Amino acid sequence: MMQKAEKLFPGYFALVMATGALSIGTHLIGMEFISVFLLYVNVVAYLTLWFLTLIRLTRYFPRVVEDVTSHTLGPGFFTLVAGTCVFGSQLIIVADMVTIATYLWALAICLWTVIMYTFFTAVTVRKEKPTMAEGINGAWLIAAVSTQSISILGTLLSPFIHNGQEIVLFFTLCMYFLGGMLYLNIMTLIFYRFTFVELKHAALTPPYWINMGAVAITTLAGSTLILHAHSWPLLKEITPFLKGFTLFFWITGTWWIPLLFILMIWRHLYHRYPLSYEPQLWGMVFPLAMYTTSTFQLSKALEVPFLTVIPSFMVYIAIAAWIIVFAGLMHHLYITTRNHFQAPRKKEIGF
Repeated sequence: MMQKAEKLFPGYFALVMATGALSIGTHLIGMEFISVFLLYVNVVAYLTLWFLTLIRLTRYFPRVVEDVTSHTLGPGFFTLVAGTCVFGSQLIIVADMVTIATYLWALAICLWTVIMYTFFTAVTVRKEKPTMAEGINGAWLIAAVSTQSISILGTLLSPFIHNGQEIVLFFTLCMYFLGGMLYLNIMTLIFYRFTFVELKHAALTPPYWINMGAVAITTLAGSTLILHAHSWPLLKEITPFLKGFTLFFWITGTWWIPLLFILMIWRHLYHRYPLSYEPQLWGMVFPLAMYTTSTFQLSKALEVPFLTVIPSFMVYIAIAAWIIVFAGLMHHLYITTRNHFQAPRKKEIGF
């Protein structure tokens, strides 16, 4: 257990993000059994990952500091924020657990503040910095994802806040725009890295799917604000702008999907790069699930029901991806556990 905690991948909360997004999407589409099942899975996953994280913080704090200030590993810590908020949104939408979701939102805001300014300060003031090819990757966009997740959960909680509802909505609106700014800034660097710097197939890791996932959750954040516009005059006043801006992000995410599938084929079929379980694969499942959910909500926000055709088939792709990666996780845990118990026995009999 201690070894697992020490070597815990910082971005493992993407498992919670992917499971929560898919649970919400299946709930909206009417697949209630799958949605509730995924809720139970996420409860176990969220608590387990926090248990391992707390062990890591208390016993291996220097290692945590080293990771969170790293160009390559640091962005993974934003999954703690996004996972917490997506889980909170899941509790509200699927289980009507508003109180717990409120505490999770407060926790996420604290985590966001610490991780955001620790990471960006560290990578800014560091004397020796990696090249763009070594330092930038799709995981950086989880900074935008975490920001939008705070916006979504806060907006969902706003109807239950009677004193200060306008303040909450103003805050979530600001986080929506901030998340959009982070996406545009970081995406510019990633697009440059894609097109003007050599990209070897081994470097095309699953977190690059966040290129699409970040705009998918931005679409969901904008759609959620639009659907709550009746709660605050300012939101109602700028709804036309929000609709245009949100549609802009949705079409950007839609544009990414075919390209990412083509690049995945180029990596695994053309170059025969082995496909085996790794925690980063949850960074591919999350965007597929989030695109399903965000497109459904966008159809309601823009009042264009024909868009629901997309989530009606995308949900099956997202479910298939989740099942495959989850099966990989179970197999990985089985092999790890078996090797752990067999090692002392082999030592006893002289192997």
